[in-house]
Amino acid sequence: MSVRSTTVRRRVAAAALSLTLAGVVGGCASFEQTLSAGATADAPSGSALAALGGIEVKGRAPQTGYDRELFGAGWVDTDRNGCDTRNDVLARDLTGETFRPGTRDCVVLTGTLADPYSGRTIAFQRGEGTSEDVQIDHVVALSDAWQKGAQQWDADQRAAFANDPLNLLAVDGPLNMQKGDGDAATWLPPATGYRCAYVARQVAVKAGYGLWMTTAERDAVASVLAGCPDEPLPDGSSAPAGSPVVPASAPFADCTAVRAAGAAPIRVGEPGWDTAFDGDGDGVGCE
Repeated sequence: MSVRSTTVRRRVAAAALSLTLAGVVGGCASFEQTLSAGATADAPSGSALAALGGIEVKGRAPQTGYDRELFGAGWVDTDRNGCDTRNDVLARDLTGETFRPGTRDCVVLTGTLADPYSGRTIAFQRGEGTSEDVQIDHVVALSDAWQKGAQQWDADQRAAFANDPLNLLAVDGPLNMQKGDGDAATWLPPATGYRCAYVARQVAVKAGYGLWMTTAERDAVASVLAGCPDEPLPDGSSAPAGSPVVPASAPFADCTAVRAAGAAPIRVGEPGWDTAFDGDGDGVGCE
């Protein structure tokens, strides 16, 4: 297997500031009125909060007619680099990845994910029963996009959207399933430290593609960004900002040490892993 070292850029989140919601004479202003009147107007240029003010707010359209295939037949090679989008995202978001020989470093076999949604470190191993541990999430779900503007797009634009690195993250598989097609009003990552970066990515995607938000969704996003009004809009070229750092760990001396530490069986990518533990080459050692 070939191994390519990957440097993942991480951005330090800006210092949180308090956003005070002002009352109005005769009653309290709605969150939406307060947001449109002051918060986004005063937000720093280039921030997610500033971009949020430019997103249209209206009701969700019917889901009628939605089909995943309308966004293209699975993962494709939209950037024509020889690798499909799933493998591009795995190579971007994993560390210590290895590749299937003969694929020109395209097909990712193993690696370690610092999962932004849970804050856990997850070992990825391609194969039946293991690949689904790490899934590629559409941060703005395709069904959500369909109900908020994408019905009017042509097939090429929908395929580009479905394969846009800005809208894609490698994440914990079960949490991706839990999220489903929810927006920020119905689902946020359990790792609270990632929520600012998460909603900022949704804002960047929706602003970039001209998709709208519902009032509940916009209020949920604004509520998160109230604690981090300087949060910048991300791009799609780097691993998710705010990902936990994968701790460095020297390999265990042997399987006896692995078992003594309560780490057996140990899997490829986990702290303390050494290929010497894997005599049968299945990615699991010290069984």
